[in-house]
Amino acid sequence: MTSHSIPKILRPLLCLAALAALSACASATTHAPCPPWNENVRIAHEQLVAKARTPGTRIDLYFLGDSITRRWGALDYPEYLAHFQKSFHGWNAGDFGWGGDSTHNILWRIQNGELDGVNPKVIVLLAGTNNIGDKPQPGAAADAVEGIAAILETCKAKAPGATIVLMAVLPRNDNLESNRIVSEVNRRIVKFADGKTVRWLDIGDQLADKDGKLHEGMTVDNLHLTVKGYEIWAKNLKPILTELLGQPADKDLAPPPTGDPSALKKK
Repeated sequence: MTSHSIPKILRPLLCLAALAALSACASATTHAPCPPWNENVRIAHEQLVAKARTPGTRIDLYFLGDSITRRWGALDYPEYLAHFQKSFHGWNAGDFGWGGDSTHNILWRIQNGELDGVNPKVIVLLAGTNNIGDKPQPGAAADAVEGIAAILETCKAKAPGATIVLMAVLPRNDNLESNRIVSEVNRRIVKFADGKTVRWLDIGDQLADKDGKLHEGMTVDNLHLTVKGYEIWAKNLKPILTELLGQPADKDLAPPPTGDPSALKKK
């Protein structure tokens, strides 16, 4: 669910519900997958499963993550979607991000149909910022690191032929302690990249200064990217994608994009 489609009075309640679900999952002894926390998210998941299985289409480039990933390729963010489609046309790119997702939620989604039978050649993974949040809890860094490791393991099992581009968690400007934890997480997850099956890509120093403060024009709300921010992400991805996928084809076979069910109902 996007922040634009939720009445302001309900947003704190939905955030509390998501945090409660995350807390319950994080208390498990292993990195527990967490199912959708409301009906809108359940419908969105079903739409993403259907998207992955759209007849006559293919997904060679699979984007996986939270709202930062989702907004890039969603119907309810048309400016970002246009940029996504222009940037990756001919590489058959599918966006499988969802807003508010921690690694627990992303893990559940790919364990429950969103990656089944897709067999992408490249998976771009950006995850972990929602494990940290703007009021980080004790153990947030470890939780994010464990979650990213679990997602990587599942991706390798379900798409053994894919090269995974593991993105560094992006800087966030809503809390200095959160940004410190982002840096800690990145220092740990870079070790998951072997340069072959898992490639590492860190664009933080192009989005932010040496202290992690995002440059002017890079973010709309101290966390989510502007088109300018997405342009930097695309620019850094394209050489890797060209190496792994070759030059983009003239014809694109990606499935149609989806969006936030609650936002699309209002149109």
